[in-house]
Amino acid sequence: MAAIAGQGNNENWSSRLTFLMASIGFSVGLGNIWRFPYVTGENGGAAFVLVYLACALCIGVPLVMSEWAIGRRAKNAASAAGSFKEVAKQNNLSSRWSGVGGMAIVAVFMMMLTYTVITGWTLDYFTMAVVGEFNGINAEESKSVFNELMSDPMRLLFWHSLVIVIIMLVNARGLKGGIEKAVSILMPSLFVCLIIMVIYAALVGDFSAAVNFLLTPDFSQITGETFLLALGQAFFSIGIAMAVMVTYGSYLPKKASITQNAFIVVFADTLVAMLAGFAIFPLVFAHGLTPDAGAGLVFQVLPIALGDLPGGQLFTGIFFLLLIAAAFTSCIGNFEPIIAWVAEKFSLTRIKATFASGFVMWLLGISSVLSLNLIKEFHPFGFISLLEGKTIFESLDYISASILLPIGGLLTAIFVGWRIPAKEMQAELGLKASAFRVWQLLIRFLVPVAIAIVFISGVTS
Repeated sequence: MAAIAGQGNNENWSSRLTFLMASIGFSVGLGNIWRFPYVTGENGGAAFVLVYLACALCIGVPLVMSEWAIGRRAKNAASAAGSFKEVAKQNNLSSRWSGVGGMAIVAVFMMMLTYTVITGWTLDYFTMAVVGEFNGINAEESKSVFNELMSDPMRLLFWHSLVIVIIMLVNARGLKGGIEKAVSILMPSLFVCLIIMVIYAALVGDFSAAVNFLLTPDFSQITGETFLLALGQAFFSIGIAMAVMVTYGSYLPKKASITQNAFIVVFADTLVAMLAGFAIFPLVFAHGLTPDAGAGLVFQVLPIALGDLPGGQLFTGIFFLLLIAAAFTSCIGNFEPIIAWVAEKFSLTRIKATFASGFVMWLLGISSVLSLNLIKEFHPFGFISLLEGKTIFESLDYISASILLPIGGLLTAIFVGWRIPAKEMQAELGLKASAFRVWQLLIRFLVPVAIAIVFISGVTS
């Protein structure tokens, strides 16, 4: 795929399996293995899981279907912005709809400025696990290890740079030579590591407590906030409005079933999140730790839980290897729409677009690294009330996840639900009349209302 991407896309996935592995790999990231367990732990366990499943099926599936349909419909467009523009042109709509795709590209670029840094944490923790850094560690020592990493700019910069180099080398090789080969290694590795960790947790942890926590709902725990957090988690975990699904959809052949594949991806994404819970919570409960430890659950609490258990050093290494696989599959997916846009915008070959994008991402990502230590007191957007007191790292995360993604998802739902003719969408999705009416009802009414509620809640909280 070394041709000028701006001239359009003529590639297809090698097989349905590679497409599914790439899409699942993009969706299955740190949001599943890092964020899902601690959000579940903070919000009542099984009750939150049930609400999350409802959000994933009723909102995640329709939006994934919509983004794939846009990408496949605009087969000759290279980027998400170009895809929205092409589909709008096909239906005599304003070219300004390309701004929805453009917003998604901006959002995913901003996310990558923080995600590559966090991916670096997983690499660092893996190396520490291999040498036995966490053996017999206590809570104070675990916190100290994490704080030491955060306060070392050169160490963080090294890992951030290594992550950028790796994903550039993968994505520069194109769809078949790079992305497909990478996910064919990373995804099986991820599932093997996850299954090993679940079996290990069942043998040495308090598995019955974890099963009860994750599968026995206490409906008194469900509040309005539960719905908001579950919807936000579904949005973040599945990868909606990040331009990736649109780009991946452009590689999808016409004979592929968008509906079946959407359900498979969302099911697999949810399965990984649940398995992560079954791998983590038995260890947490067995060690007498609390499941509501927040964002520090994986990087601070879990090393404590694993450190004193039989084979702790080995299985701590396996766990962080699992995190590495999840993080890199998402990084590779997130990088793809950025490359496509740069190639299209500046008429560059894939290789040139990859290295130009990667260099800019590396350079701007340094600000995220430094905002964790040397310039952590610098709040560049303090004049905006929503971003008051937030560092560069925190601001990038908030703007992309809490503002750009919800707006992008809302506009995507309006575009496919109200502006594109129903007959065209039905034909592209390949749905029978009754199934299409269900999809249309969800995408026209439930999805926009739910996203609007999440967005308003996010900016007013």
